[in-house]
Amino acid sequence: MQNYDVIVVGKGNAALCAALSAQERGVKVLMLEAAPEDESGGNSRFAGGVMRFAFDSVEDLKKVADLSDEEIASSDFGTNTREEFFDDMFRLTQYRTDPDLCETLVNNSLDTMIWLRSKGARFVPNFGRQSGMVNGKRKFFGRLPIEASGGGPGLVENLTKTAVNNGIEIMYETRAVELLYDGEKVFGVRAKRQGKMIELRAKAVVLGCGGFEANPEWRTRYLGPGWELAKVRGTRFNVGDGLRMALDIGACPYGNWSGCHATGWDRYAPEFGDLNVGDQFEKHSYIFGLLVNAKGKRFVDEGLDFHSFTYAKYGAEVLKQPGQFAWQVFDSKVKHLLRPEYRVRQVTKVTANTLEELAQKLEGVDAEGFLKTVRAFNAAVRTDIPFNHIIKDGRGTQGIEPPKSNWANPLDTPPFEAYATTCGITFTFGGLRIDRASGQVLDLNLHRIPGLYACGEMVGGLFYFNYASGTGLVSGAVFGRIAGAGAGKAAKVTEKQKINLLKQ
Repeated sequence: MQNYDVIVVGKGNAALCAALSAQERGVKVLMLEAAPEDESGGNSRFAGGVMRFAFDSVEDLKKVADLSDEEIASSDFGTNTREEFFDDMFRLTQYRTDPDLCETLVNNSLDTMIWLRSKGARFVPNFGRQSGMVNGKRKFFGRLPIEASGGGPGLVENLTKTAVNNGIEIMYETRAVELLYDGEKVFGVRAKRQGKMIELRAKAVVLGCGGFEANPEWRTRYLGPGWELAKVRGTRFNVGDGLRMALDIGACPYGNWSGCHATGWDRYAPEFGDLNVGDQFEKHSYIFGLLVNAKGKRFVDEGLDFHSFTYAKYGAEVLKQPGQFAWQVFDSKVKHLLRPEYRVRQVTKVTANTLEELAQKLEGVDAEGFLKTVRAFNAAVRTDIPFNHIIKDGRGTQGIEPPKSNWANPLDTPPFEAYATTCGITFTFGGLRIDRASGQVLDLNLHRIPGLYACGEMVGGLFYFNYASGTGLVSGAVFGRIAGAGAGKAAKVTEKQKINLLKQ
């Protein structure tokens, strides 16, 4: 039996923030990571690293990121005011996001980014994926001008270094399997470490070990038939252990349990994420081309919005198609706009000099159906409206379904390229109901469960149906920081009570 003040289950971005925040309160912290050290870091290790937080001007960004005078002078960083952040969250979730949780996320996002920087995280301009040149100036779009240096892996590495340097203990290959609970309070966890069961006691436990996206049985149970066929973009270790343990003692489930973040992913990517490839199996430039299914038909509005606001729901649309795949098709006019992931070695790609030749190369696609779709699309494009990839340009289509609202270009300039995609699930939206001020988990009667806190993907109620790119890492940090502070405070209060009892 080993005793700690706070045990944090998980070791991704949210869990690391919880551990660092608890440790600030002067308590002894232990982290439990199911993965071996070389695979540790949860889904955060697979994240691209973009960060969506509220900022009014470049002066706010200077508090967060390493920006040179030259970068500031030559860039239009735009804004993501609190109002814009709120509007995006409510619009994308069909106005279902929990207003209190959303307010906590938005209002704490900038301060948390500054706090992350104080904990060793480094942030830089997001030049590679969210910007373009306009009139000689670099303009950012999608309200995402900042990313973690080194992406998700860099963020996890920097926070891990700080945790270790601050004396936080990390047990690898240690999967928590059960909460120690006496019917009134949580006082530790039972875990399996390298094949052996151990008990670890603590005054507070923070669950930050992700959703159930790597569990095909749970995906089918909660997301629906067919979801067992999705690829897993991230870690193989997020199988819902934390959720199960909490529900077993009466925690209240909350949020969109039948919803998830799922994107277009290379059709022949491995079953789980590959740390050597990271997020490069994703294919997010579909907004500049066409998405066609096995019948050769389009099935979504590729240009509905910037990919940051549609990519997380279009993976589910791909999964609904015959054979669970779709091809993304482009011509040479937009080749220079394709994101870096289209140029990695691990890609399923075909090229052709004519549409007829391309049609024969699209594996699993009805060639005549594809050619019919392209001809109808080309005739429907509003070529009288200029193309501008930096804004929602309104260059759409007329008279076809589904329409393409922006960035519509006829496919008429060879050579043509096409990329095979399927659905890649990132994380699940369903989670636990928490007290937003402390991160404490609530039970079915909406009472706080003493000793139990949650953060990261385990927090239910933020995301419904869709997701804004870059929100996950920031919400993980915000609620991780809150949960860690709540757990650390509870542990200190317990210690003070113990001292008072001894004095008596």
